[in-house]
Amino acid sequence: MIDGFEQIFELAKPYLDTRDNEIHTIVATTFANKLLHAEEGDASVVIPAIMLHDVGWKSVPEDLQLRAFGPGENDESIKRIHEVAGARIAREILDRVRYPPALVDEICRIIEAHDTRLEALSLNDAIVKDSDKLWRLSEEALMVDPPRFKIDRVVHLKWLGRQIASWFITLSAREMALQEYRARGESFGISPEELEENLRGNDASVVSP
Repeated sequence: MIDGFEQIFELAKPYLDTRDNEIHTIVATTFANKLLHAEEGDASVVIPAIMLHDVGWKSVPEDLQLRAFGPGENDESIKRIHEVAGARIAREILDRVRYPPALVDEICRIIEAHDTRLEALSLNDAIVKDSDKLWRLSEEALMVDPPRFKIDRVVHLKWLGRQIASWFITLSAREMALQEYRARGESFGISPEELEENLRGNDASVVSP
């Protein structure tokens, strides 16, 4: 974990034992740290926000979770439950470690609509949103998501690649996403030519988590 934020992550862990959220949070935090260096955001806001952004899933029964983020599913009401609960839990954790109140307010504003609010409130919000989505193209996510959603991993990767142009807010995140996409494609034995041709497609037959 990022130096100086270990206590926050330790307090978050009990809320991350669902939906593979602990590994998701670790990977997303790694991306956030890279984006902070590239985009010059505020680590004191971004790192706690990305560490705590999904703690609210603990408030959603596991049998309902896939209705909000699985293939073909996009139940906004369930997403809102995890966002609102996440902001509340994040505030409790940050208050416990006596985090500066003004920063707590900004962090919780980011968390309370990190999935359902499409436009970023700030650069810090953009970095959190982009880091969250970059996870989907990571090596870890491509091990977790295709089996979870019963999707062929090559089909899923190709669909992910076609979303890069529209998903990411910062230029740095788009560049990272392309790097991850190409790295996963190479590991799956997809030719560079096929990978690049796929980027120009527009088939939304698979829905992202």
